Amino acid sequence: MVDSASEFNDWTLTLLSPLPGWAIVLIGLALVSALLSAWHGLRKEGRPWRRRLLLALRAGAVLVAAVLLLEPAVQLLQVRRVKNRIAVLLDTSASMMLPAGSGRATRLDLARSLLAGDTEYFRRLADRFVFEFATFDASVYPTDLAHLARIESASGKRTALWPALRWAASGSGPAGGRRLAGVLLLTDGADNDALASGLSPEVAEALSALGAPVHSFVAGDRDALKDVAVVRVLAEDFAFVRSAIEVEAVLYARGFGTQDLPITLRREGRVLSTKTVRLREGEETRVRFRFTPDTTGKFIYTIEAPTLAGEAVTTNNARSFVLKVIRDRIRVLQVVGRPSWDERFLRGLLKKDPNVDLISFFILRTPQDSTTVPQNDLSLIPFPTHELFTQELKTFDLVIFQNFDYLPYNMAQYLGNIRRYVEDGGAFVMVGGERAFSEGRYQGTYIEDILPVRLLPQGLGTIDESPFAPRLTPEGRRHPVTAGAQAALGGMPELHGINLVAAVKPEAQVLLEHPFLKTAGRNAPVVAAWEVGRGRVIAVMTDSTWFWSFPAAGLGGDRRFYDRFWTGAMRWLIRDPDLTNVHLRPLKDAFEPGEPIAVEVVVRDKEYGPAKGAKVVLEAYGPDGHRVAHETGHAGEDGVATFDLGPWEAGAFKLVAEAVAEGSDPQAPDTRLGREEGAVLVRASSVEWVDPAPRPELLRAIADASGGSVHALPRTTFPDLDFVDPEVVEVGRKKNVDLWDRWAWMALLLGLLGTEWALRRRWGHL
Repeated sequence: MVDSASEFNDWTLTLLSPLPGWAIVLIGLALVSALLSAWHGLRKEGRPWRRRLLLALRAGAVLVAAVLLLEPAVQLLQVRRVKNRIAVLLDTSASMMLPAGSGRATRLDLARSLLAGDTEYFRRLADRFVFEFATFDASVYPTDLAHLARIESASGKRTALWPALRWAASGSGPAGGRRLAGVLLLTDGADNDALASGLSPEVAEALSALGAPVHSFVAGDRDALKDVAVVRVLAEDFAFVRSAIEVEAVLYARGFGTQDLPITLRREGRVLSTKTVRLREGEETRVRFRFTPDTTGKFIYTIEAPTLAGEAVTTNNARSFVLKVIRDRIRVLQVVGRPSWDERFLRGLLKKDPNVDLISFFILRTPQDSTTVPQNDLSLIPFPTHELFTQELKTFDLVIFQNFDYLPYNMAQYLGNIRRYVEDGGAFVMVGGERAFSEGRYQGTYIEDILPVRLLPQGLGTIDESPFAPRLTPEGRRHPVTAGAQAALGGMPELHGINLVAAVKPEAQVLLEHPFLKTAGRNAPVVAAWEVGRGRVIAVMTDSTWFWSFPAAGLGGDRRFYDRFWTGAMRWLIRDPDLTNVHLRPLKDAFEPGEPIAVEVVVRDKEYGPAKGAKVVLEAYGPDGHRVAHETGHAGEDGVATFDLGPWEAGAFKLVAEAVAEGSDPQAPDTRLGREEGAVLVRASSVEWVDPAPRPELLRAIADASGGSVHALPRTTFPDLDFVDPEVVEVGRKKNVDLWDRWAWMALLLGLLGTEWALRRRWGHL
């Protein structure tokens, strides 16, 4: 069969001599010696042209002999090229939708125009390379050139350059398995992921080891962008109530020159502080706020800069954070109308608790008491009503009025402060006696508004001195303050005296009641509790609970019941988390815009076990106070109910969860398991808008590390770029065509040798 030369597409020279290498070397040396011998024998030849001619004949003979010895041949090859791959990556993060400059074209428009306008570039390289196309934001999405050229919007929540480059290097795309020849990267470079702080030495080393250049095309003019941004907030995750905390914000401005701007700190819409800060062009500026949280719980704080005309991005002008405010110690204000055994036992209990910071006032004289002694010589100071109930009131977790009447101390003007204190989350206890409740003339005051009972007018038989044994109500059996008290109460001595009231308010819970005295058709309350706004109140209509301590021990009872009762009351009043039957647990404190809000509500029954099947109602209220969600669910075997809310627009949202026992009437107060409030934040700005300025310096660093280049957009064609050329791999067939196996070579050798011999004989050199 005759081979056609068209079957082969490459060739190379080869040697077919069967002689071993050492033999070829010896023969070669012999040929060189023959040439040198001829030169040496012609030194006496007087005519140079004869000498040169004879040497030329000898050299030709040596060369022909070498050809016959080495047996050269042309090797015909059938080969193909294995194409390398080029990754083309288009950034589709949200910042690509910003204006590229002063015109209307976006950054994405510039990148798309280059891809759509120079498709010939890809066809021109198709014989050497294959292309894999992809878009990227936080992830990478393989696609094709036609799709890239048609993309009109970008909404990715993150610009992640390094994961995209790692994807290109991994070979996991459609052209995987081929060597990477290079990367075409079309982006603004506004990385907010692994390269947000620049190119680390580890990444630079990895790019160098990539062995392929990264050619970047920068979309957007950094100098044309106008923006004021709160870049980040530096704050702790928690703070102690009534302890000052400092937070710091980092601001950045570009495109406006030097500006003096008011920067505001808010807590869920309420302004806490405003500072004027000078922002200089292209420089980071730090501002610090110092404030003292006055209430425990989770709160959303926001640091905000004003929006200026012409800003490219306005959603990064504010940045919020969630701060959990907890107690270091429980601060209690105890105000006592006169010394008594009841006061002494309660004060002793509070003082021995290391977690309680107790401030006690015993009223031994009033402002109306006259004295001839100079004020400076008195050991008893006047009651500091103004300082306590204006400046200091919010610093207390719990306020106790124990057998205290307010009128002698000109306190009427401060009672409204106490009501607001409770409504804003404070705790209040009124303990009975001849100066409390109606006898303290609280009927019709702001204090009556927050009490769980309605009061009688003063002097209408509001105190009964008869001894009695209080009874635990059905509500009291389940309430955290008195749950489990039934057995202990049976061994307690009788109490002496009760303040009678007009009625129990509808939403209040009576924990202990009088065994036979009646109030508004029901047994008179001895201990009642309820919630007012965000605060809690307990009314103890007797001044003899101290009988549950020392006298109880003398009668063989459990004197610890007194401690348990008042400790439980205090823990419930200040919302101790361990006494909460409902726990609100968002999946996280802050969510991105458009992200579902995942929330768990953990419900425990009255015995604090999992409340299987409990009905849970979860409501959410937006920044304007309007309800945005009302969802109902049921707790599972583990007492957990799960909810998916939203997605919502940016802002701070209050969550309120309430739970009732399985299969019970939600309107029946004795079935209510509990209620808790919480907060979640939907960020006003995703990380994509924190600093959306183009970063050509980052792309230049990538190019330097990888051996690539950086080019500014707009442009309509791709420049000449360097890529790693494909390797040539031998496949198919090969054929040797001999160059020495012809009679002409032997004839030439004989002719050269014969001519040299004849001339030597004629010229006398033989």
